[in-house]
Amino acid sequence: MAEGTRFKVYCSDCRAKVELAADGFRLALGATRERTFYSFTCPECGASVRKPAGENIVAALTRAGVSTMRLLPVEG
Repeated sequence: MAEGTRFKVYCSDCRAKVELAADGFRLALGATRERTFYSFTCPECGASVRKPAGENIVAALTRAGVSTMRLLPVEG
């Protein structure tokens, strides 16, 4: 993806539709699909938003250079 790629997202708290650059996101890769998500802070209301990230979203955010962290598996 080109440098300066922006993504359109909506805030689950205030319902604002906003555009954010890659540096506005965090991506967490869990051991399962249920534990893989992206998050951002809504520029309109300041809420911390967390949404599930499927394969296509993970690929797009990774290509754009979004900071990624790998979550450790839960032992139990």
